Amino acid sequence: MTEVQITAVDEEQIDTVLASDVEFAGDMSFKKPLMIKGRVSGIIRSESELHIEERAVVEADITAVVVSVKGSVKGNIVASERIELFATASVDGDVTAPQVTMETGCRLNGACRMTAPATDAGV
Repeated sequence: MTEVQITAVDEEQIDTVLASDVEFAGDMSFKKPLMIKGRVSGIIRSESELHIEERAVVEADITAVVVSVKGSVKGNIVASERIELFATASVDGDVTAPQVTMETGCRLNGACRMTAPATDAGV
């Protein structure tokens, strides 16, 4: 089996970054890429990419196009395109996406469901 390496995103390419000293609780919705470095709890909905950095702690159910996890997530993750779990990721919850990539060393405690891409639905 070939080991897959996921490419990390450059912070400069992200529209909004929640710094490591930010704590947010509640419902969060956004349309452009977001990077979380701090603590977030509640519900997260995105029409774009969500990047959870290595020291970030997220306790939320997440729905986005792409979800990239390096930190800790407690909650279910649903992505319309893909979910990326880096080696430092810890996820306690179910993940659902057409494409799920997991680096060696990540921890997933939940079910993994691979769905058909949205463009293939009904074909």
